[in-house]
Amino acid sequence: MSAAIDYLLHLADNALVLGQRNAEWCGHGPILEEDIALSNVSLDLIGQARMLYQLVATLKGGDATEDKLAYFRDTGEFRNYTLLELPHHGPLSGYAHSSLDYGTTIVRNFLYSALMALLWEALAKSNNTDLAAIAAKSLKEVRYHLRHSRDWLVRLGDGTDESHVRVQASLDHLMPYTQEFWAHSPAEAAAVKDGIAVDLNTLKADWDAIVDAALEEATLQRPKAGGYVPEGKNGVHSEHLGFLLAEMQSLARAHPNGVW
Repeated sequence: MSAAIDYLLHLADNALVLGQRNAEWCGHGPILEEDIALSNVSLDLIGQARMLYQLVATLKGGDATEDKLAYFRDTGEFRNYTLLELPHHGPLSGYAHSSLDYGTTIVRNFLYSALMALLWEALAKSNNTDLAAIAAKSLKEVRYHLRHSRDWLVRLGDGTDESHVRVQASLDHLMPYTQEFWAHSPAEAAAVKDGIAVDLNTLKADWDAIVDAALEEATLQRPKAGGYVPEGKNGVHSEHLGFLLAEMQSLARAHPNGVW
């Protein structure tokens, strides 16, 4: 039970945090169509998070609810990949301000969606029937997310000189964070052993193939892996997650008994 809960929270936190990040583009998209597209991606991700949190709440029992899991856990209790909490620009401290960079958003969505298209497909065969059902529904959504982000990756990478340089810089910045995908957390290892989760290392070759094919078409160079391996799924986060959660959770915490 504990392994299932920890693993489900990891999946839910991933979806919620990236959904919140993408929602920051609402009203700020480079063109109207993309403003709407990213809002829809955010809604899909938050919908996935809700299903997963509801399942966790059922497993935990007591007074656990999806809202408590989303709004009343602190930074160290979140288990999302560090990649997903980073702001929409290059490396900055959490309190720094910079213009949103669409290339950074596209690169992140592509790297994560390429993973989740493979993972949701595999989890649709999980021995946890509730998780398998969530995975089957989420797979349809993430395939669109992957197609959308891949199309824009190619358009920007093989576009103007400026768009190429900027999206290459985004790729150089974000790719090292994907090393966390392949480093097992104790919760993941336990869930894999119980037949609930999937060993991501079995998906790495397919993920590499998806990424390499897209980068070649986009005329982008894949940066070498190396350096520090992030540990967001172990609760060790960048300074950025605290700022994101403070904004996201503020209303619920200010009115904990509010009914909307």
